[in-house]
Amino acid sequence: MDMVKAAKELLLQDRVDIFLGYRKLDGHQIPHGFTKAHVDDLDQLEISLNRYPLEKIACDLAQKDPTLKIGILARDCSQRALNLLYTWDQLNPENIETLTVNCCPSSLSTHGDCSYLKPKTTGEYKKAHGIDYNDSPKDFMAEHDSQDRLSRWMYEFQKCIKCYGCRNICPVCFCKECSLEHPNLVEPGVLPPEVPIFHLIRATHMAGRCIDCGLCEDACPAHIPLRMLYREVNDAVFDIFGYVPGDHIEKSPFSIIGKTVELTPAPMDV
Repeated sequence: MDMVKAAKELLLQDRVDIFLGYRKLDGHQIPHGFTKAHVDDLDQLEISLNRYPLEKIACDLAQKDPTLKIGILARDCSQRALNLLYTWDQLNPENIETLTVNCCPSSLSTHGDCSYLKPKTTGEYKKAHGIDYNDSPKDFMAEHDSQDRLSRWMYEFQKCIKCYGCRNICPVCFCKECSLEHPNLVEPGVLPPEVPIFHLIRATHMAGRCIDCGLCEDACPAHIPLRMLYREVNDAVFDIFGYVPGDHIEKSPFSIIGKTVELTPAPMDV
């Protein structure tokens, strides 16, 4: 079914109160909330590779009105984010309707996934001193000893300007009080932030939560390979708990806080 027609039906049939998608404004695609009162605005619905965390907008709307029925234009990573937000009771799945869109339009596949995206280009200096965007955590661990890995991460972290772009765009960052703004952890008013504590705090909080959408890396003006960092911590979560964030609507192993449980330690590489 045509996406515009499908979105209009959701609104006209009162299945949703608002539909979150994209429209063009002054030549730029921006997130927009379409409503039944202005349903013809959906004729301007845009679908492209541009991405914003529509799920984060949905969370903000749901906090203001928990009964609001929300439609969302969703890619695969959006669905993973929604699954995790359902798990942590940030959104009610009964109030969410999704219209799925091909994540990466491709001449090779009508339903391509992120593997069809053109790999990022990593400069030679960055390859020599930092981290290749296209390395996997396992390859990175295998190719460099612990001292070299630390040196390369420090090279990347020292570029940080503490813009909070990684946190602000993350669809699964929903803490009311952010540890990155706690004065005992991250000294306020100091640029650049203390290395590496700023990014280690965030990486710790992404363990078991990051859905590998890559928005943080897209937003980073310093080109820090954040996706690799969070993949590393999620690999550890998978090795210990067998848990992949956002794959299904299931309780996170970190939701056991406050309960008496017994865990069996598993060996892992460091």
